[in-house]
Amino acid sequence: MKYTLFLLFLFLTSFKPPETSVYICGSTGAKKYHFKETCRGLSSCNHGTVKTSIKQAKGLGLTLCGWED
Repeated sequence: MKYTLFLLFLFLTSFKPPETSVYICGSTGAKKYHFKETCRGLSSCNHGTVKTSIKQAKGLGLTLCGWED
């Protein structure tokens, strides 16, 4: 029984969910991040889109685009 609990604990603590990728506009004035590269909110971006992690986007103070709520 102890062995089974140990294996279960080991399995649960070693699992890491995949990092979610998001897209942001390459300009310095960007305020939103987007889950889809084809999001309507990115249509006015003239500086190209950049793929990054959601953790990094939130670290930059960006919030989710209103078109994707």
